[in-house]
Amino acid sequence: MKQRKVPLRKCVACQEMKPKRSLIRIVRSPDGEVSIDLTGKKSGRGAYLCGQSSCFKLAKKSKAFDRALAVAVDPEIYDRLEQDFIRVEDEFRAAGAREDDA
Repeated sequence: MKQRKVPLRKCVACQEMKPKRSLIRIVRSPDGEVSIDLTGKKSGRGAYLCGQSSCFKLAKKSKAFDRALAVAVDPEIYDRLEQDFIRVEDEFRAAGAREDDA
Protein backbone atom coordinates (compact mmCIF):
# COMPACT_ATOMS: atom_id res chain seq x y z
CA MET A 1 0.00 0.00 0.00
CA LYS A 2 1.28 3.47 -0.90
CA GLN A 3 2.01 5.68 2.10
CA ARG A 4 0.02 8.93 2.22
CA LYS A 5 1.76 12.29 2.25
CA VAL A 6 1.29 14.12 5.57
CA PRO A 7 0.32 17.79 5.03
CA LEU A 8 2.68 20.19 6.81
CA ARG A 9 1.96 23.72 8.04
CA LYS A 10 4.17 26.39 9.61
CA CYS A 11 3.52 27.81 13.07
CA VAL A 12 3.18 31.61 12.74
CA ALA A 13 5.10 32.14 16.00
CA CYS A 14 8.07 29.74 16.08
CA GLN A 15 8.17 29.18 12.28
CA GLU A 16 8.48 25.38 12.69
CA MET A 17 6.97 23.09 10.06
CA LYS A 18 4.76 20.47 11.72
CA PRO A 19 2.00 18.07 10.65
CA LYS A 20 -1.27 19.93 10.16
CA ARG A 21 -3.08 17.77 12.73
CA SER A 22 -0.63 18.78 15.49
CA LEU A 23 -1.34 22.51 15.09
CA ILE A 24 -4.27 24.71 16.13
CA ARG A 25 -5.89 26.76 13.36
CA ILE A 26 -6.92 30.38 13.87
CA VAL A 27 -9.36 31.48 11.16
CA ARG A 28 -10.66 34.80 9.83
CA SER A 29 -14.11 34.09 8.44
CA PRO A 30 -15.39 35.84 5.28
CA ASP A 31 -17.37 38.24 7.51
CA GLY A 32 -14.17 39.22 9.40
CA GLU A 33 -14.61 37.29 12.66
CA VAL A 34 -11.40 35.81 14.11
CA SER A 35 -11.77 32.54 16.07
CA ILE A 36 -10.16 29.20 16.89
CA ASP A 37 -11.04 26.37 14.48
CA LEU A 38 -10.43 22.97 16.06
CA THR A 39 -12.01 21.12 13.14
CA GLY A 40 -9.71 22.73 10.55
CA LYS A 41 -12.62 22.99 8.14
CA LYS A 42 -14.17 26.42 8.71
CA SER A 43 -14.15 28.63 5.65
CA GLY A 44 -11.84 31.61 5.64
CA ARG A 45 -8.17 32.50 5.82
CA GLY A 46 -6.26 30.43 8.36
CA ALA A 47 -3.09 30.69 10.42
CA TYR A 48 -1.58 27.79 12.34
CA LEU A 49 -0.13 27.80 15.84
CA CYS A 50 1.63 25.19 17.99
CA GLY A 51 -0.40 23.97 20.95
CA GLN A 52 1.91 25.79 23.38
CA SER A 53 1.05 28.92 25.33
CA SER A 54 4.58 30.26 24.75
CA CYS A 55 3.94 30.26 20.98
CA PHE A 56 0.66 32.10 21.50
CA LYS A 57 2.39 34.75 23.62
CA LEU A 58 5.07 35.18 20.95
CA ALA A 59 2.41 35.50 18.23
CA LYS A 60 0.58 38.10 20.30
CA LYS A 61 3.74 40.09 20.96
CA SER A 62 4.88 40.08 17.32
CA LYS A 63 1.32 40.55 15.93
CA ALA A 64 1.80 37.44 13.79
CA PHE A 65 -1.96 37.01 13.29
CA ASP A 66 -2.20 40.48 11.74
CA ARG A 67 0.22 39.43 9.02
CA ALA A 68 -1.01 35.87 8.56
CA LEU A 69 -4.71 36.73 8.45
CA ALA A 70 -4.16 39.91 6.39
CA VAL A 71 -6.30 42.01 8.75
CA ALA A 72 -5.64 44.23 11.78
CA VAL A 73 -6.54 42.13 14.82
CA ASP A 74 -7.75 44.23 17.77
CA PRO A 75 -6.08 43.75 21.20
CA GLU A 76 -9.40 42.62 22.73
CA ILE A 77 -9.60 39.88 20.08
CA TYR A 78 -6.10 38.73 21.10
CA ASP A 79 -7.30 38.66 24.73
CA ARG A 80 -10.40 36.63 23.78
CA LEU A 81 -8.27 34.26 21.68
CA GLU A 82 -5.88 33.84 24.61
CA GLN A 83 -8.74 32.82 26.90
CA ASP A 84 -10.10 30.45 24.24
CA PHE A 85 -6.60 29.10 23.57
CA ILE A 86 -5.99 28.29 27.24
CA ARG A 87 -9.40 26.57 27.41
CA VAL A 88 -8.86 24.42 24.30
CA GLU A 89 -5.14 23.75 24.88
CA ASP A 90 -5.82 20.86 27.28
CA GLU A 91 -8.55 19.48 25.01
CA PHE A 92 -6.20 19.69 22.01
CA ARG A 93 -3.36 17.91 23.81
CA ALA A 94 -5.71 15.15 24.99
CA ALA A 95 -6.90 14.59 21.42
CA GLY A 96 -3.28 14.43 20.23
CA ALA A 97 -2.43 11.85 22.89
CA ARG A 98 -5.37 9.68 21.78
CA GLU A 99 -4.15 9.82 18.16
CA ASP A 100 -0.63 8.82 19.24
CA ASP A 101 -2.03 5.79 21.07
CA ALA A 102 -4.00 4.62 18.04
